[in-house]
Parts: sequence; structure tokens; C-alpha cells
Amino acid sequence: MNANIETLTRDVTSYMAQVGRTAREVSRAIGRASTTQKNQALNAIADQLIDQMAELKIANALDMAAGKEKGLDAALLDRLELTDERIVSMAEGLRQIATLEDPVGVISDLAYRPSGIQVGRMRVPLGVIGIIYESRPNVTADAAGLCLKSGNAVILRGGSEAINSNQAIAHCIKKGLSLAELPTDVVQVIETTDRAAVGALLRLKEYVDVIIPRGGKSLIERISKESEVPVIKHLDGICHVYIDDEADKEKALRVAFNSKTQRYGTCNTMETLLVAQSVAADILPELTRMYEDEGVELRGCEATVSLLKKHSMDMSAAVEDDWVTEYLAPILSIKIVENIDAAIDHINRYSSQHTESIITENYTKSRRFLREVDSSSVMVNASTRFADGFEYGLGAEIGISTDKLHVRGPVGLEGLTSLKYIVLGDGHIRQ
Repeated sequence: MNANIETLTRDVTSYMAQVGRTAREVSRAIGRASTTQKNQALNAIADQLIDQMAELKIANALDMAAGKEKGLDAALLDRLELTDERIVSMAEGLRQIATLEDPVGVISDLAYRPSGIQVGRMRVPLGVIGIIYESRPNVTADAAGLCLKSGNAVILRGGSEAINSNQAIAHCIKKGLSLAELPTDVVQVIETTDRAAVGALLRLKEYVDVIIPRGGKSLIERISKESEVPVIKHLDGICHVYIDDEADKEKALRVAFNSKTQRYGTCNTMETLLVAQSVAADILPELTRMYEDEGVELRGCEATVSLLKKHSMDMSAAVEDDWVTEYLAPILSIKIVENIDAAIDHINRYSSQHTESIITENYTKSRRFLREVDSSSVMVNASTRFADGFEYGLGAEIGISTDKLHVRGPVGLEGLTSLKYIVLGDGHIRQ
């Protein structure tokens, strides 16, 4: 390592340590802030996003131009872009968070014990949260809002490709915090694009309580491997829709089509379609034409390829890797399965435990699917695209967790808090 690189690394490490110290200090202030004050900040930030829409789009245009020059693919550019609609959605998400019940300080399960004491549990902030993400600048607002309402300080490290957009959003956040008379450092957006900042953040176990990565598989794998701080994560979004032999055809066509084509570059987009053998001939030809009209590349199992050939439709043969691939693109793998048993077996073998849906009119099968499919979101007769914090009424989400500890599924306010036991007595002593 030459002297210049050593100096830069040392400077970044020092900078990140200061960010961590500051976050720990202000976490106490946000932890004790009133619900009213936090809601005032959320609404003020939302106002700033709308008021500064033109400035946000100018900053985003710089990032989009740089991204195209660097050769970012269509999925990444889609995630990066800030449209009027997405900016309004960011503001709406913050306002919705402001309307949600504040989990901090809520006491549950309070009960008397034989000794006379009362024992219960109280929700408390996690403290300081570090979030590392790529491309999507809307994460900056969503994450800031959720951490703010749940009483946490947050350190946000966005991707270098969104540096201008993220800093413009950060300006709106700090102005909103200031208007609500909260410390502006409750939300810190890292200002350097130096990759060493990520490594430094992962080592801040003295100041940071949890790391949440949002981005591609390689980023999340790296963070999971290197972090000295606990991580909440999901690696892949290999989501399935199973069309049962007792499915309503119109529902099946609508849900399967929407699950794949509503948006391609998201973790809750369907990547594998499973169809019961007895209804495949009735459903697949029509559904395949719908996908082809939308420009979706299809890859099928041997039975699927053979069936569609009879309808003069060609399809690439799926290989083993297709069942474990998150395409994030207009590509879909299709498999004909014998029945619900085979569908559940396939899902539990190949799924990334993100989101799965069954299309059926059979109540017993739907309940069995809900019980036996081991994923963070399991649905009946609904598009996988609903697996989202905003759609679940969380206001916005900070990410999806496919872990089983400490939170699973879309991570909203409760996922950013912990429980501690509280004991109420009146001079009680243990005998």
C-alpha cells in the first residue's frame, strides 16, 4: 500500500469513526423524542421533498447520465431514476409513517406475579442503525423515516452511482429535522464514495447496533461475511407463483402476469411459475402469449416446452441454474408440476424464502400452502409484488428479511425496535 492510499484509508476510517460517535450521541436524543416531535419531522421532510422536487430531479439527472456513461444495465438505471411519481411516493411514505402508532415505549404483557411484582415488556429503539444500499435513492428517505419514527439514529451509505441524488435528499431530511428541533445528525448520509467507508462502517461495533444491507447478492454476501455488527438481510428474491388445479383461470392469468411484468427489477418479482399438470394445457398457451407480447423471455421444463410446441410456440429449455436464479429482468422460468405436493417440494428446495403465492379456490389447499411453505411472505390469490412494506401498511420498508432472527419479512417500525423486560414494584423484596 503506497503512502497516498494509506492516508486516504486512514482519513476514511477516522471520518467513519466520527460519524459513529456522533450517531451514538444523538441516538439518545431521538430515543427520548416525543411522538409529536417525530411526526413533525416526518411531515416537514415530506414537505421539503415536494418543495425541492426540481432540485432532486436535477441531482438525479447527474447520476443517471453518469450511470449510462458507466454502462449500468436497465434494471439498475430503473432503480436509480427519480421521477415525479417516485418523489411524491417518497413523501407519501413519510406521511404514512407519521400516521402509524409509535412503537417506542409501548408496554405489553404486563401481569402480576405471585410475589406481587408486575412484569411486562417495553418496546425500545435498537439505537444506531447502519444501512448500506445500492442504486435506489428512495431508500434514503424511506430508511430515514422509519429509523426516525422508531427512535433510532441512522447512518446511510448509498451507492456511488446515486451520490448526487442521496445528498439532495439528505439536504431535505436535515432541513426537516431542524424545523422539528431535532438534531440534524439523527440521519447521516455518508458523503464519500470511497469503498473503504463500507468496510469501516462494518467494524463500528462500538457505535452501531445493526447493519441492514439493500442491494445485489454480492454486496449482501460481502456484508454478511465481513460485518462485526449483527446484520438483517435477504440474499435473493427467487419468488414463485403456483397455479393449482383448482385455480380460477382469470385470477391465475391476472396474478401470474402481474407478478412478473408489473416491474422487473425488484426482489418481490416472480422468477419461477409453477403450473399444475392437469390445467397446464388450458392456461399456459394463453399466458405464454401474454408474456411474449410483453417481451418476456421464457425458459421451460421439458413438459412445458413439449406442450407449447403443440401450439406452435418455441421456448428455451430451462436448466438447473434457472430454478436458482434471480433474473431481475424480463426472463421467466416455467415448470409443470404434478400437484400441490410437488409445488411445495420445488419451492422449499429452490426458494430464497422471500415470497411465494398459490392461486387456488380450494380453502384446504390454500391453508396448507400457508403452513408448509417456509418463506417470509406467503400469499393466496395475490401477486408477489404486494410483498412490500408500503403495501403491508408499514408506511415504507427498510428492507426484507429472510432471516428468522430478529425479524422476518418486510422490516417496518416494529422490526427496528427491541423488547426489554420491565418490572413494577412497590418496595418488593425477594424472599
